[in-house]
Amino acid sequence: MHRFTGKSVLVTGAGSGLGRAIALAFAAEGASVVASGRTAATLDETVERIEAAGGTAAAVTADVTDSGQVRELVAASVTRFGGLHIAVNNAGILRGAGRVGEVREEDWEAVLRTNVTGVWLAMKHEIAHMREHGGGTIVNIASNLGAHLRIPNAAAYITSKAAVSALTRAAALDHIHQGIRINAVSPGAAAAPMSLRPGESEADRAERMKSENPLGRVAEAEEVAAAVLYLASPMAGAVVGTDLVIDSGASA
Repeated sequence: MHRFTGKSVLVTGAGSGLGRAIALAFAAEGASVVASGRTAATLDETVERIEAAGGTAAAVTADVTDSGQVRELVAASVTRFGGLHIAVNNAGILRGAGRVGEVREEDWEAVLRTNVTGVWLAMKHEIAHMREHGGGTIVNIASNLGAHLRIPNAAAYITSKAAVSALTRAAALDHIHQGIRINAVSPGAAAAPMSLRPGESEADRAERMKSENPLGRVAEAEEVAAAVLYLASPMAGAVVGTDLVIDSGASA
């Protein structure tokens, strides 16, 4: 399939995990991909993988918590590939484990700044371009932890991702009349580093998932990427403001 031939796609947090899988998936279907994140070396690896498979990509470092850097990121994406048709706001962090009353203020602020304000800033600058150039599509990466599922000792992350889900719906209603279609994907435990507990191996995680998830396993990164590509594709043309959960049944 080449659903995205001729399209320019920006993926934040593309240096590893789900972001890398999403970038690879878009490139495999013909898109020109800007892989963004804070670490040049990991972004370069993502681009190398895309190019080795015959795709087209460029790496642009940026911190989504800095409005000026995000503005420059969008401008660089447009300059590099002649436009910005699709954006996937995936960058996020997981910090601040512990009960609500024990979370350090600096961890709370860092998580909210990256996971919520970072998504808002990304959309702000992406939308500014898209509404002047015929519209576009945005997919935000939330989480099943938040709007769909709560667990102990993860209040900062849960709060941030619930906010991404709500922000996505609000933005979808605000901008659909400008031709900008906005949705979210909420992964659960997936085959990515963030789902590993401290000191846990992939084999340990696989064993844990046998009892924690109804499906008995984590979602593959490619399965999450497939959901993102669906929401970004013309086949989802009537899907506006949804939050698609991909979590192996954990929040069912």
